[in-house]
Amino acid sequence: MRTRNILYELIRMLLLLILVSFLAFVLIAKSPIDPLVSYIGTNSTLSPEAKQEIVEHWGLNEPVFTRFFKWLVNILHGDMGTSITYKKAVSSVIIERFSYSIVLMLLAWLLSGILGFVIGVICGIKQGGIYDRITKLFCLMVKSAPTFWLGLMFLVVFAVSLGWFPIGMAVPMGKLKSEVTVWDRLYHLVLPVITLTVANISEVVLYTRQRVVEIIGSDYILYARARGENQRQIIRRHVLRNVMLPAITLQFASFSELFGGMALAENVFAYPGIGTATTAAALSGDAPLLMGIALISALFVFTGNLIANILYGICDPRIREKEES
Repeated sequence: MRTRNILYELIRMLLLLILVSFLAFVLIAKSPIDPLVSYIGTNSTLSPEAKQEIVEHWGLNEPVFTRFFKWLVNILHGDMGTSITYKKAVSSVIIERFSYSIVLMLLAWLLSGILGFVIGVICGIKQGGIYDRITKLFCLMVKSAPTFWLGLMFLVVFAVSLGWFPIGMAVPMGKLKSEVTVWDRLYHLVLPVITLTVANISEVVLYTRQRVVEIIGSDYILYARARGENQRQIIRRHVLRNVMLPAITLQFASFSELFGGMALAENVFAYPGIGTATTAAALSGDAPLLMGIALISALFVFTGNLIANILYGICDPRIREKEES
């Protein structure tokens, strides 16, 4: 991917971030939750004069466009505001929570991509067999199941009934931070990672399977067999090479679905990531934190799509030749 194309994508990302931020700002501003009531509480004894001072300090009496412009200027200066829920800077909350979520997302993303690709290739090669039918049925069932329901099922079976894994949290309760080991953190990650992996694997499996079936039934595979290539050579030279690039693009494009499913999974397992912070902010009308999370989420998803486009151009020589011509 040439530098000009990358710059074009970055400009698109900037415009997209501004548009997403504005839409999120308008939706939050028009929501029925009063940020002033969320901040001072419903049973507040503050005088009307004190409440008016808070409203003027936050600019809640100003038009939406004016407030959004001020927020945008503050963002450019590195100030994302103060979280009403956590009583500290929004940037600090996002950094702290995202450090937990990024590990969960990356593990689930890698596992769902690798396992989904391998299983999809096997299903495509063994089209119509018992393994293929069972896998398709499982993927269709998982595709129609909500992420939180999958999380609850894994929680009930593996944590409550069998007692193999902890019920929730990111670290054991009652342990000091200095006493928490890497194994403790990984142990608490198992069920959330499995939940997100299972929730996001079906699309990769079904898409990869369908592509393999189409490739195996194509004329050039018939020609390859006529030339004397065996099954292993056909899979390595033709099937994997033609399936891998679309699978990579699909996997990077799944960032948005993974991000949405992560919020539900984190709430089921009480995992202290960006998903639980989003829920807490929404319930308490924490507009600064919601805006910060919306901005970071859009940036995260668009970065995934940009990386997919770059990798696609690197891996496929036909795209490179087209760009260079």
